[in-house]
Amino acid sequence: MNGGMPAAATIPGASSWWRRWREPAVQMRSVDVLAAAVAASLPWSTSATGILMALWFIALVPTLRWHELKATLLRPASLLPLAFAALSIVGILWADANWAARLHGTNPLAKLIAIPFLIYHFQRSSRGHWVFIAFLAACGALLALSFAVAVVPFTPVSKLNTGVPVKNYIDQSQEFALCLFVLALPLLRLLQARRWALAAACAALMLAFFANMMFVVSARTALVYMPVMLGLFAFLHLSRRAMALVLVSAAAVAVAVWFSSPYLRQRVDNIAAEYHDYQTNAVSSTAQRLEYWRKSLKFIAASPLIGNGTGATRELFERDAAGQTGLLAEVIANPHNQTLNVAVQWGLIGVVLLYAMWISHLVLFRRGGTDLAAWTGLLVVVQNMVSSLLNSHLFDFHEGWMYVLGVGVAGGMVLRRAGRATAHAAGARQGGDDLVFGELADNRR
Repeated sequence: MNGGMPAAATIPGASSWWRRWREPAVQMRSVDVLAAAVAASLPWSTSATGILMALWFIALVPTLRWHELKATLLRPASLLPLAFAALSIVGILWADANWAARLHGTNPLAKLIAIPFLIYHFQRSSRGHWVFIAFLAACGALLALSFAVAVVPFTPVSKLNTGVPVKNYIDQSQEFALCLFVLALPLLRLLQARRWALAAACAALMLAFFANMMFVVSARTALVYMPVMLGLFAFLHLSRRAMALVLVSAAAVAVAVWFSSPYLRQRVDNIAAEYHDYQTNAVSSTAQRLEYWRKSLKFIAASPLIGNGTGATRELFERDAAGQTGLLAEVIANPHNQTLNVAVQWGLIGVVLLYAMWISHLVLFRRGGTDLAAWTGLLVVVQNMVSSLLNSHLFDFHEGWMYVLGVGVAGGMVLRRAGRATAHAAGARQGGDDLVFGELADNRR
């Protein structure tokens, strides 16, 4: 009936659309747009993030150049996340748990597989900033809604915590704090350039994020990693005199906030009461963490080298809780400490891989200089490492994907800039001909 013509030709415009989609530039742009959509969805929806990330991988496949991908995979920043994910699969073999728990235990590390592919793509693409702008815009919208539901609580939206429109206060604090400190570098650059209007707008947004965390809702973990992030900014980007001024000012602000925020004082004061709960076998947040850590150390001692296997944590806690009451009867699959979570399942081998991966990413961004991409990536890694002292944030969905996207996109941007700098240097030595042809090829993508 169609006379042997391709099916796409029977639909008006389909053939031209298909030809246009197969153009490398269009395919690359599609991957960039989907990555930005993933970042925009992350503060709002777990399901949307998963669906969009799957579509991102599908869109990426036609753009892959296998010899370039292979070179990316061999970098420590890419290879170590893959090795860590592979360990979770191999750890199934000796797991002290049923098969459902073993298979489920591989899920938290599966997201790490995306890191090398994100690095690979954004090493080629010039649109990595789209992803960070999309995330900042989504967090800005969430910030406005958080203030709104704090002033006029709407139960179906604000759920259990005033000022938390979606998800939970831990996730919200993680993203607001990241946005706050990432914006510190643009603010500094704007002030140095005397662009006062933009600097004022940037400072106002930072102040809004800070005020929300101090007066509306915040995770106590944020009180641990925020001083570290501030100190990192001061050390890397300020002179000694400016660093001293900023740190003294920050201390003064902290004192002022402490006396003006009943919410913050209550959050901190609760720690002492919750520690008393631990001593009396009562259940509370701090008491639970302490008990999880105590039991985790016992499980690690039973198999220190290779651990108890993938997905074994809950089974171990269930056995230990048998016949107990109160706090001692608590059962958990997540001991709320990243190192302990890894060590219980994969022992010393897993801990070495975890810290090797973190260190490789720190080195990548520290060598990347002081541009915004390197600063963003460095903050993502440092925030994840510090917050993982009190949580298993690398394994959690929201914080884990913040890490994967931040490291993958920023890592690709840093390597792209380093590659272009090398190409410019080589081009200058060779008269510039090779550089011109390289840039033309890059623009055709």
